[in-house]
Parts: sequence; C-alpha cells; structure tokens
Amino acid sequence: MLNKIIKFSLHNRFFVVIASVLLLIFGSVVASRMEVDVFPDLTAPTVVVLTEAHGMAPEEVEKLVTFPIETSVNGATNVRRVRSSSSAGISIVWVEFEWDTDIYKARQIVNEKITAVAEKLPQGVGNPTMGPQSSIMGEIMLVSVTADETSQIDLRTIADWTIRPRLLATGGVSQVIVIGGEYKQYQILASPQKMNYYNVSLNELLKASEEANGNSSGGFMNEYNNEYIVKGIGRTSDIKEIGKSVIKTVNGNTIKIEDVAEIKIGSSLKIGDGSLKGQPAVIMTVMKQPSTNTLELTETIDASIADIQKNLPKDVHINTKIFRQADFINASISNIQKTLLEGTAFVIIILFLFLMNWRATFISLLAIPISLIVAILTLKWLGFTINTMSLGGMAIAIGDLVDDAIIDVENVFKRLKENALKTKAEQKDKLTVIFDGSFEIRSSVINATFIIIVAFLPLFFLSGMEGKLLAPLGIAFIVALFASLIVSITLTPVLASYLLTNDKMLLKQHKESWLVERLQKIYSNALNKVMEMKKAVLIIAGGLFLVSLFVMSQLGRSFLPEFNEGSLVISAVSLPGISLEESNKIGTQVEKALLSVPEIKITTRRTGRAELDEHAQGVNAAEIDAPFTLEERSREEFMADVREKLAGVTGANITIGQPIGHRIDHMLSGTRANIAIKIFGTDLNKLFTLSNEIKAKIQNVEGLVDLSVEQQVEIPQIQIKAKRDVLNQYGITIGQFNEFVDVAFAGEKVSEIYEGNKTFDLILRFDDANKGKIENIKNAMIDTHDGKKIPLYYVADVVSTSGPNTINRENVQRKTVVSANVSGRDQKSVVADIQKIIDEQVKLPEEYHIEYGGQFEAEAEASKTLILTSLISLLVIFLILYQEFKKVKTASIILLNLPLALIGGVFSIYFTSGILSIPAIIGFITLFGVATRNGILLVSHYETLEKEGLSLYETVIQGSKDRLSPILMTALTAGLALIPLAIASDLPGNEIQSPMAKVILGGLLTSTLLNIFIVPVVYYLSNRKKVTNEK
Repeated sequence: MLNKIIKFSLHNRFFVVIASVLLLIFGSVVASRMEVDVFPDLTAPTVVVLTEAHGMAPEEVEKLVTFPIETSVNGATNVRRVRSSSSAGISIVWVEFEWDTDIYKARQIVNEKITAVAEKLPQGVGNPTMGPQSSIMGEIMLVSVTADETSQIDLRTIADWTIRPRLLATGGVSQVIVIGGEYKQYQILASPQKMNYYNVSLNELLKASEEANGNSSGGFMNEYNNEYIVKGIGRTSDIKEIGKSVIKTVNGNTIKIEDVAEIKIGSSLKIGDGSLKGQPAVIMTVMKQPSTNTLELTETIDASIADIQKNLPKDVHINTKIFRQADFINASISNIQKTLLEGTAFVIIILFLFLMNWRATFISLLAIPISLIVAILTLKWLGFTINTMSLGGMAIAIGDLVDDAIIDVENVFKRLKENALKTKAEQKDKLTVIFDGSFEIRSSVINATFIIIVAFLPLFFLSGMEGKLLAPLGIAFIVALFASLIVSITLTPVLASYLLTNDKMLLKQHKESWLVERLQKIYSNALNKVMEMKKAVLIIAGGLFLVSLFVMSQLGRSFLPEFNEGSLVISAVSLPGISLEESNKIGTQVEKALLSVPEIKITTRRTGRAELDEHAQGVNAAEIDAPFTLEERSREEFMADVREKLAGVTGANITIGQPIGHRIDHMLSGTRANIAIKIFGTDLNKLFTLSNEIKAKIQNVEGLVDLSVEQQVEIPQIQIKAKRDVLNQYGITIGQFNEFVDVAFAGEKVSEIYEGNKTFDLILRFDDANKGKIENIKNAMIDTHDGKKIPLYYVADVVSTSGPNTINRENVQRKTVVSANVSGRDQKSVVADIQKIIDEQVKLPEEYHIEYGGQFEAEAEASKTLILTSLISLLVIFLILYQEFKKVKTASIILLNLPLALIGGVFSIYFTSGILSIPAIIGFITLFGVATRNGILLVSHYETLEKEGLSLYETVIQGSKDRLSPILMTALTAGLALIPLAIASDLPGNEIQSPMAKVILGGLLTSTLLNIFIVPVVYYLSNRKKVTNEK
C-alpha cells in the first residue's frame, strides 16, 4: 500500500503540491483564529453550593444547614468527595465529581438534590444556590475602582450598578465579584424608649415598615375609547415620605414611623473590604466561563471599561492593569513561539552543513510547517485550545519532524548522484531512482516513526489533572510526527523530483559535503580502534549504565516544576475573632512590606469575603495580589527578599503562592499549599491541639516554608439564653422572643427601595444606643402579651462566651489542616520525612485519623501509571522491531539504545535541577522512541549490505559509515532544536517543557555517541558465531 502511495504521489506531482499549499493556507487561517490559553482547562468538575444563613453561629450553620446539604449530595452519582465550610452566617459546600463527568450533568444532579433539601432547612435560611460555573483558570483579571472625593458608598454603588452589569453582559464573563467600599442601605432605626412612650410594639412597627413602601394594581379601565392601567403609587425613595407612614391611631392621634424611629441612608455591616496599594478601594474580580478565549475577552473588557470611564465622575479611576492573566498567557506563548523559531533555525543550520545543498534543505524543512498545521487542525477538531502544553508538544517535536524527510531526502539524493555518475545507457529514469530511493528506507522510516508514537502513548493513560494537563502535549506531538511521516512519503519524493534532478548539479555535487567527509574519516578510524577493544568498550558502557541507575534512585521527586506566573498571591490569616478594622491594619502592613520590594509596583488586597463569594474567608483572612517584573535579580533572590520583608509583619500567618499554582493546589487537596496534612476527628479543640503539636514536631524539616495551622480558635460570642419560666409569666412565646432578637439586633429586611433601576434594602433594627454593647442589649425593651415593655434581662440571661469560628469538613467529618509549601527541595522526600516524624512521635486518640493531600499524591499516581504503561509500550516496540527483522536477537540489539539513552538523560537531570518530575519522565519516554530510531537505521542497513555479499567486518564498518550522516543529522536536529527550551527554563510557559528538553538533550548525546560504537560491536559479536559456524 505504501508503494502505491509513493507511486501515486510521483504520478500526480502537481496535485500533491497544490494540496499541500492549500493545507498550509487553510491551516494558517484556522490557527490565527484559535483560542489561546495558559493551560488546558484543568478544572475538576466541581459544583459549589452557597447558602446564606442570616446571622447564625458556625455550629448552628453546620448542624442545621451544611449537614443536610452534604448528606443529600453525598450519595449522588460519580461524586468524588464533598468538602464544606461552615462559618458565621454562611455555609459553603464543594461537591467534587470524577474527572470525566460532564459539568452540566453534575450541576443537574446537585440541583435535584438541593431542591429536595431546601424545603427542610430552618426558617430564615436563604435558598441554597449553586455558584456560577467558572474554571480554575477563571479569575482572569482584577479591576480596582478608586476615587479622590467621591464617597465610599457612591463608589460601591457605581461598581455594583454601572460597571458590574456592563461586565456581566460581556460574552464569556461568568461572574464579577465586588468587594470593598460601603454598601448602601436605607435604615429604620427604632428607639425602644420612644416606642414605649407611644405604646408601639415591635410587631406593629415591623408591619407598618413592611407596608410603608409599595405599589398596588387597580386593574384596567376603559374610557374615551382608550384602555387605561390603574395603578396605586405608594413606592418612594424619599426618606421623609417613608417616615410619614402611619403605624396606628390612638385617640384620634396618628403615630407615624418617624415618631418612634430615625430613618436614614447608611452603610450595611461589612464582611469584607478591599484596598489598592494600602488605600481603600473597590476591587472587582472578573471570572470567565470555561473554554473562552482569555485574550479576546480581556480586550473586550478593556474596551468596555474605557467606554464606562467616559461617563463616570472625573475623580473616579478604574485600573485594570493589576493582575491580568492575559499578560502571563502572552509572555508564555511568545516565549514558546520564540523557542520554536530558534529551534527551527538550529535545524536549518544543521541540515545545510550536512547536505550542503539548499534545495535538499528546503525539501526537508517543509515537513515542519505542514506537520505543525496538521497538529493545530487536529487540536481544533478535538476541541483543545492553543496553550503552553500543545505548543510545548510541537516545540519538542520540531527536531523529530524533519527526521523522516531527512532520511528520505538523504537517501534519494545519494542514489540520484550515483545514477548521474553512470553512463547514459546505464542511467535509470529519474522518477524510478526516486521511487527506489524512497522504497529502500521506507520500512525503517515507518517503523521508527511508529515506535516514537508508541513510546508516547503512556501519556494518554494518565487520569485526573495530570491527564488533562498533558493530553494536548501528547496529541500535538503524535499528530505532528504522523503528519511528518505522510509528508516524507508524498511531498518529499515529489519535491525531490522537481528540485534534485538537475544533472549538472548532481555531477557537481557527486561527492559528500566537506563536513560529512571529514566526520566519516574520523569516525571510521575511531570505529576501527573500538573494534580492536570490544570488551573494554562494552564494560565501560555497562558501568556507566549502572552508575546512572544508582544516580536515578537518588534523584528527588516532584509533580510539576514551579510556574513563573509573574504575580504573587499572599494569603495573610490573623487570629479569628478580630474586627475587620484590625484585620485591615494588618493587611495594610503586608501591602507596605511588599511595596518596599523594588520589583513590586502595585498591590491589591481583598479581606474577608464578598456576598455570595465561594472563597469562604472570615474577616481575619486577606488575600493580596502583587504582580512583579524581574529585572536585575533572579527569582530565588526576589522570593527570599519577599519572605524576609514579610517576616517583619506580626499577628498573621503568611503563605506565598501564585494565582494559578495555588488554585491547582486548592483543587487537588482543598488547601492553597503544596502539602496538606488533614487531621479528622470530632472535637474541634482537640483537633486544634493536635494540629499545633504536629506543626511543632515538623517545623525543622528541611525545605518546609510557609508552615501554618488552620486557625481553629474559639471566637467571642454573646448568647441570649431564654428563661422559659419567666417568659411564661409575661406570656411571651419562644417564637416572639426569637423574632425580637433577630429584628432588634441583627435587623430585618422589610422592603426594597428603588432608585431608577438600582435597588437597595430597607432594614429595620434598633438604633445604636440600644445595641452594640452588652449593657444596651440587656436593657433593650421587649413586648409582653398585654402591650407593656420590660427589659430583656428579665426574661433572658445575656452572657459572653466563645464558640468555633469556622468548621471545615471533608466527606462528612470535621477536619483541621496543617499546610506547608516546599522550597529548594523535592516534595516526595519532604512528605516522607513528615510522615516518619508523625508516625513515630504523634499519638492520635481513638476515632481520629490523618490523611495527606497535595501535588505529591498526584505525582505518585502519575509515576505509577507511566511506569506501568511504559513497560507495555516497550513490549509493543519490541514486537514492531521483531516484525521488521524477524529475529529476536536483532530486535534486542536495537533496544540496547534504551539503556544508552537513559545514561545521558539521568545525568542531565542530576546536573541541572536534581528533581525527577512528571515532565522529565515524559522526556525519557520521548527519548526512548527517538533513540530506537538510530538503532533501526544502522541494523537495517547492515542487513542490506550483508545481502549484497560483503563480509561481516566490512558490513559493520561500511554500514556504520554510510549511516553516520543521517544518524547525526536526525540526532542533532532533534537535540539542537531543544537547546532554546532547555536553556530558558525559568521563563513563563517553558517551565514544563524545559525538564523534558534537558532529558532528551542529554539522552540523545549519550545514546548517539554510544550507539554508533556499541551497536556495531554488539552486532559483530552476536553475528560472529554465525559466520564461523557457516565456515
């Protein structure tokens, strides 16, 4: 069949050329329109259920809200784990599904479950709502809104009612979370003393307030041939009007709301705040929907904001240049594009030096653009984006893409030159020579390519996040390689027939290029010497292999290399129970400390949480974003400086991460750090004690930084405990008592006030003189059944106690977490040290247990899968070789290249990072495929020469010399194309490809050098017996 393809191409040369040109044009258009992202979408299918529980204490929220929701979703189809967090006034449940679950199906399942539970939740608890679907790469930008003169209330109103709706209306935006400023509220502040004077009960005031602001419909009316809508207008946004509403009439005197309460516009209680460079600001977090083009969306948002800015007050400034994911994408993509171009330049130089013919070089090079275009079209068809991983697959493939074409062009060119030297009568037809030349090496080219593809298949067996991360890389690599194979048996022979058939040129270049001749001369001398000391050479190679195995066992292990995102996320958590004001002071200190680092020009802080925000932080927690640009100092020096500056901030636990990096951690272990030690049990105080004990025991482990314990400290509470006997005497029901506490102190929303299209809450509560201090609460007046008023302390004990601040659970068990990052050491050994210390030194009570989570779990699972599937792919490679050569011995000789390749790969890791990560393992996989190709080229040529009747020794020397040029060319193009990637390891976007490139580079070096000496020696030794037997 392959012969037919080559024949068809040579007979329809024009058609093949036109088809290739069309493919290039079409592919380029598609590529320019494809969406670009940092990584493939790594989001685990997760549904977030948020339930606002008006003013409830954490343990009440856990018992009455979180537990029923958890129980209902726990048994649902494909649920992987359920995590929850119950804090004052809010319950958040994260339902995580298996990786292959369709997110819409997951949301449907959760929706059905929570609908059933919603009816059973206590009165006054909001309906459970599902958070909008957004991806882990979701937070694409932060926008700050600041003003010189405009008040914080107006600023927040502008953000909520002008900017946010515009942004949400932009296609691709899933959510805009606003934090900071003052949230506007209309307030009716009742005075119990005045109510007592006018004899107005709280219930009467509540009813009057609810009815004080509303419209009514009076149906229709027909008159003068027109239909009129009849409408009663009672709605107003004027405070004075609301105050004039009647509560009741006593002895002909009307008592109005303004008689017993003050009505004013104020700001609601804050659970979060924002700041820019340490100054108050409104911070807006823009989140995108999955599979949306971040770069285009960022441009659209920029355009919308520029438009909004025109119509805002002059002193309001909107800043979008704080954290932008688009910057990281652009930096990453342009870095990889640069390495792609540099790699291609290396390939061109090598080809030209070896072939000394620009036509042959051009033919070989054409394989690159065509193969890359086919890879991009396939990615598009499979629904992937262009990201650092898919581009990385192409960058690694660059050198391999031209290999098939090189082998073909080199052989055809050689045969054409030989043909040109014959007399006219002996010369064959040019197309026949080209066909024969392609036919000779066709099977070894095809097998070599299939072997590389088979070697890469283990990537597709990875599950979970690493599977999603690396699939585009594997697809891009395999498709590009396969495309280059097709090019080598269609377009390459066709172009050779157009460009390489000129007799004059062939006669002029009948000799090899100057470089190849010199190399062949040096090589044949060296090979002759090696053949004289065969055993010594084999012993040296074996020794090196054993040393590399020992070194490999000493290497550190980690999951993914650190990304360089150009932005830091600093999490500062102070003691729970402190006020927002105090927390802001600490946050400002952190910002000032960061701004004193020269590389950081701007910081934004988000303290606490915004309404319906799934980041369940108390007011004691702040998140600070600090973009940085490295100029003079290295990343290590910069990070050391940041840690040193932040060490001066007291009163807060500080963890340093990066926007995407820490979200990946959060998704894997539920904690924003590399390692999470989760302690499960029932008693929160006991859990906290255990956590601190563990922290103290492990803090001296080398390489651990940012070690922190989840703050499970009791926070102050004021409990108003009803005295039932006394309540009975005054005829007050428990329902009335609870309603009084809720309305008087928390405040009750009684209506909404409309200003144009803006809506604000109208809240009824006691004025500040009657709440806000324990004494005031004790003396607050509660209504009895006969309309009298008595102080609250008659019927209730008002005591100051403490209770938990946040209750975190996972799979329906309470837990606390000790979290830590790793710096300057690999994760696997750090975790091993931690586990050893905890097993030996920490004694757990009954019903308590510890689990470990984080990237190292993913690493261990991925490594296991890769090693197992690699063994299977090795077997397949062996079968392909056996099928080609029909001899177990020959197939084994070719597989000798694998240990030879391992030597260089291991040493290149050892001398660079010393850490074996998943990308490095993939480097080894690629390397094995590329290294096997060299062995095939040699051995298949030996067999051809033996058939021509050469003696064994001549076969080995002549065959090796003939194949030196293609072997060096394929190895050098594959290797040198990776130099740019290997060198630029710390640039954004190259972090994952760089370890791969280093492994392949080192491995190719040793496998090529040893291959051209060891394979001839082993082939000679293994076939010598056969020759002596035949004699």
